[in-house]
Amino acid sequence: MSAEQHVTAHSGYAYGVIGADIHVFGDGSPVYLLQNWRRAPAADPEWLRELPSRMLNARFEVVPFTGRDAELAKLRAWRDRGPRLAVRWLHAPGGQGKTRLAARFADATQDEGWRVAAATHGPGSVQPPPGSQDLTTEGRDGVLLVVDYADRWPLTHLTWLFGNALLHRPGVRARVLLLARTADAWPAVRASLANLQAGTSSMVLEDLPDGPGMYRAARDAFAVRYGVTAAPEPPPPYGLTLALHMAALVSVDARAHGRRPPDDLAGLTVYLLDREHLHWGTLFARGDGPYATPPEAMNRAVFAAALTGAVDRSTGSAVVAGLGTGGATEGPGPSPAPGLSPGLSPDRLLDDHAFCYPAAEPQHGTVLEPLYPDRLAEDFLALTLPGHGADYPATAWAPEVTARLLGPHAGRAVTFLAAAAQRWPHLGPRHLYPLLTADPGLALAAGGAALSTLAALDDIPVPLLSAVGERFPVHRHVDLDAGIAAVTQRIVSELLALDDGPAARATGYHRLSIRLSHAGRLDEALEAARLALAAQEELPEDVPAIATALARLGNCLALTGRPEEAVTVTGESAALFGRLAEAEPTARWDAMHAGLLNDLAIWLSLLGRHQEALAVGERSVAHWRRIVAAEPVHEEHLAGALHGLGNYLSSLGRWAEAADVTGEAMRIRTRLAERDPSAHEPDLAKSLVNQANHLAAQGRRAEALELSRQAVTVLRSLARANAAAHEPDLALALTSLGADLAEAGRAAEAVDATAEAVAIRRRLASGNLAAHAPGLGQSVSNLAYFLLGAGRPAEALAAAEEAVSLRERLYAEHPDPHRADLAQSLSNLGMCLESAGRRAEGLAATRRAVELYRAAHAGNPAAYAFDLARVLNNLGHFLALDRRWEEALVPVVEAIALAERSAAANPPAYGALLEHLRQTRDGCLRMLGR
Repeated sequence: MSAEQHVTAHSGYAYGVIGADIHVFGDGSPVYLLQNWRRAPAADPEWLRELPSRMLNARFEVVPFTGRDAELAKLRAWRDRGPRLAVRWLHAPGGQGKTRLAARFADATQDEGWRVAAATHGPGSVQPPPGSQDLTTEGRDGVLLVVDYADRWPLTHLTWLFGNALLHRPGVRARVLLLARTADAWPAVRASLANLQAGTSSMVLEDLPDGPGMYRAARDAFAVRYGVTAAPEPPPPYGLTLALHMAALVSVDARAHGRRPPDDLAGLTVYLLDREHLHWGTLFARGDGPYATPPEAMNRAVFAAALTGAVDRSTGSAVVAGLGTGGATEGPGPSPAPGLSPGLSPDRLLDDHAFCYPAAEPQHGTVLEPLYPDRLAEDFLALTLPGHGADYPATAWAPEVTARLLGPHAGRAVTFLAAAAQRWPHLGPRHLYPLLTADPGLALAAGGAALSTLAALDDIPVPLLSAVGERFPVHRHVDLDAGIAAVTQRIVSELLALDDGPAARATGYHRLSIRLSHAGRLDEALEAARLALAAQEELPEDVPAIATALARLGNCLALTGRPEEAVTVTGESAALFGRLAEAEPTARWDAMHAGLLNDLAIWLSLLGRHQEALAVGERSVAHWRRIVAAEPVHEEHLAGALHGLGNYLSSLGRWAEAADVTGEAMRIRTRLAERDPSAHEPDLAKSLVNQANHLAAQGRRAEALELSRQAVTVLRSLARANAAAHEPDLALALTSLGADLAEAGRAAEAVDATAEAVAIRRRLASGNLAAHAPGLGQSVSNLAYFLLGAGRPAEALAAAEEAVSLRERLYAEHPDPHRADLAQSLSNLGMCLESAGRRAEGLAATRRAVELYRAAHAGNPAAYAFDLARVLNNLGHFLALDRRWEEALVPVVEAIALAERSAAANPPAYGALLEHLRQTRDGCLRMLGR
């Protein structure tokens, strides 16, 4: 099969990949870049010695791989075992050796026949390289994708990456290695992977077990580059890999230059930064080449680069032009950076900076490559800003430059300053905290990783964290949720240390529970909800607050897979609000009561307790009718309750009644949408979809198809404006439209609509499996059936197998609500296997579908009589095809009897089925000579 090339053009560059996807923003710029793995480049020893910090850059691999054999073996085992797709989160503080370990693993994996690639995140700041990357996997043992700084990627961008075709080649093992400083973002990332059937694991990189051995290996490697003999001094007592490397490098450099090395970690940093200054001064003093930047100007440029990171040239020019110390040159030619040497233009400064600090990826066309490693850049920022006691010259201009660059480059600048503040106590109080106090929104602009780092700072003022917290979105924000949870946890901890009374605990833990839940830390969210309820119960006089805490706990129980407990707790909450409404008959309490009844009905329905869900749903509708009669402003809530009631009726096979109440909901929502389309069109679309399903179940296919089309049209428009809010409903509408098109005999269109629904739901489920896996299972199962009808049996079989796999997991967790869904997928699988000539397997799948439908029918005859009769028909048909006439008669006769008893409920559907069943029965009897 030929590989497909995907190409995007942006700002004059054309970037392409073969064998993978490109995800782009609206302006065409890629969300991330995929590139084939490249080994460490060979570096000239003399060039390395010019700036000793270059030898600490993991990219050049000056120090041989040492001391991590056990970790490397663990990575090999992870690569070679387990499911086809697996993702590992490798985390450790900066300087612990993550990048070097990953590089060694990637090199070895490439040598062993795998395709190895790196993903680089940098929307809008880095141009893609021209040309194409061949990422095809033909002839490869597997594919390994390495993602550095994964904790700084927005979760939405990571989920797009996880869905890349590169990782989903049939039969090709795929591994994704994510590198991060902390594990804060991992729970949400792990949850986003659940639906991809990916193995997930995390691995923390501990201190080296043999620090002295690492020190000696580094010292000897540096000595070779310097051409000197290493001094046999004892190793320093550092656990951090980078600290050992720094000590070894400084020891060798000092020996080579006849200096005395410092004896503490701060001194090592100062020594290395002094060597940077010396290099800048030496280059400027030569005066015999194009280099024309004075050391003072280079100091500013290096400081700016540490804050901004690598940027495109136009952005870099603006950055250095604004470094600002006044002054200008006269005459024609490029303008200089303010206050820099006469005749020194921004372009000259950028070129000289690139001479000292070449771009890691020159083909990207970036400038302002920062100091490496990151920890040295963080320390440089801290030491350049005034307020420390180290023997290093702070500058008066650094605070102004920091203030100017913090806003437009918040993502990197806040993260690096916060990381440096963990080691340099002046940095937060003197510089970072005042800037954030003046504009707390910068903390949010910096991203989730920066929020987590800020939350971990011991000296950060609680009022500042609270000011940041006040700007948090009310609802979830998938790219910030992990950081928001970390900040909220810190705020609650600090506030409860000052006041641990029951009121403070109840409020704090309730708020924390919500934020932890959004971050995917569901077990912790549940524990916080329990603590909130326990605290609130110490204040028994506040019944509304207790009822609210119970409602929160019920939600957490449902999200953590405890729907039975959720029903109990939500029922208690509803009962409390019910008593409040009786004692004080106001719309406030009655509305809370009615809303909780609606929640309770949903939990009951999820458990398959449809009759109870119907009873509770009817109570909710009755309450909302009474409320609306007095206060029509609540009409939208009545429509919501009617909408739910229609679902519960349909679950019991009462399609006509379901259509009646859903029709009423639709009329209310139509009226509301005419007055305020933006507020009410989404709910109207949901009612259109449900009504289409209820009509289709009664054989009213033309009406159903028209409603499905209307729903898709509305939801397409809404999703273009806000995909996150409306794509779930669009996927549901497309699934409904696919079914209606298939019934109308338009198989190709049915496949297209359903395939689009699958794509949307697959992406949604990658971010929240609990919410979207059932819908994905439905769409994939339908797609299998429609593909088979469209004459695409191989694709149909693959989809049917995926649907069964999805629904098997759901059924194993909660059998009752997912029994019939699994039966439907097994029935489709049986047909696909029969079509593929695998009759024995097809019969086995169909027999199991019969068993499951029989159990579902026993609990809810009206809802599942038709499905049971249909799958019995399939079983009889397959047995007849196998010339097992006597066996075939058994399910066929049972199906005929069942269909004849139930036909009055839906004559059009049962009529066609009965005709087919009687033909099969008569054919079997003829073959048996009866």
